[in-house]
Amino acid sequence: MSADLTTPREFPFRSNSLNLFRLILAFLVLVAHAFYTAGLNWAPGFNGENLGGWAVIGFFVISGFLITRSRLRTDAGTFLVHRIARIMPAFLVCLALTAAVFGPIAQLATTGTLDGYLTTPTTPLEYIWGNLFLHIDHYAIGSSLSTLPYPDAWNGSLWTLYFEFICYLVVWVLGAFAIFRRSVLLTLVLWAGAVAVRAATAAGLSGGLDGDFDLLARLLPYFLGGSLVYLVVQRWGFVPLIGILSIPVAAVLMAFVPVLGGPLAAPLLCYALLYLSTVVPQPAWIARNDISYGFYIYAWPMQQLVYIFGGAQFGVLVYLLITTAVTALLAMASWFVIERPVMRLARHRPAKMVPAQA
Repeated sequence: MSADLTTPREFPFRSNSLNLFRLILAFLVLVAHAFYTAGLNWAPGFNGENLGGWAVIGFFVISGFLITRSRLRTDAGTFLVHRIARIMPAFLVCLALTAAVFGPIAQLATTGTLDGYLTTPTTPLEYIWGNLFLHIDHYAIGSSLSTLPYPDAWNGSLWTLYFEFICYLVVWVLGAFAIFRRSVLLTLVLWAGAVAVRAATAAGLSGGLDGDFDLLARLLPYFLGGSLVYLVVQRWGFVPLIGILSIPVAAVLMAFVPVLGGPLAAPLLCYALLYLSTVVPQPAWIARNDISYGFYIYAWPMQQLVYIFGGAQFGVLVYLLITTAVTALLAMASWFVIERPVMRLARHRPAKMVPAQA
């Protein structure tokens, strides 16, 4: 066996294809949602989860890996500034565009009038205010989508952002402790604990906590699985052979083990995606421009609008092509006009570098 596959090395943070993989995952979310927004009431998937759900899982393991690296390389204040700058401005613009542009277009197209748009609950202002802090409390805006196959839901993807930010805060707190920086064991225990909590909630043992706890219990093991892999790679280096072997093992767990297959596979899935990102090339444009977040947040509202204007009448494939094209245009606009400028501004804040083993 080639020594190149077994020799530990630094993970190539500046020359991988993670931007491409995140964009592919965002596209898979769009694909899964297309079946629902087109009124088919099902979506392709396996082991009790549709492709969109598995794609979100992929997002969370990659995010756990990258966000843990960010936390260990910067001080607490800079970390929070960067995380808020990355997620909030584009999110707020998406809310505003939905309420001020997409909603009126939808209501005018479906009813022929804007009468009552500003006053019918949920009003546009209530939609923005109720969702302002990432927790999605309102999906509808008045009756603007009331006649669609998937009615009264302007964005069925945004709910995950609240739980992703909670995961950011978990790593933010953990980063204050030397043991988190020095030892892989703490994160291993936390990941195992998160898997155990997921098993308990799946068995109905949630202790009376609300639905948000159940959703966090579903997603936290994946994020911590990514965190665990970062600490392992930081300590012992990246070994391509482990990435290769992780692919079939993660696939078997995810495909055949009910409920806990995904959480148990989280570190392996992360390692597998990291390995693939080192061998699958990505276009130079995508390497420079990460439009995956914009693609994720605009896909659902574009699917609803495309359906209103008849884009689904020619079949799911044509519907997918149209929604992919218009979503990509909005994602690029979000990146160039909002996301990249805000992140550049945030990075002008002097960052206190924190030694990895401090």
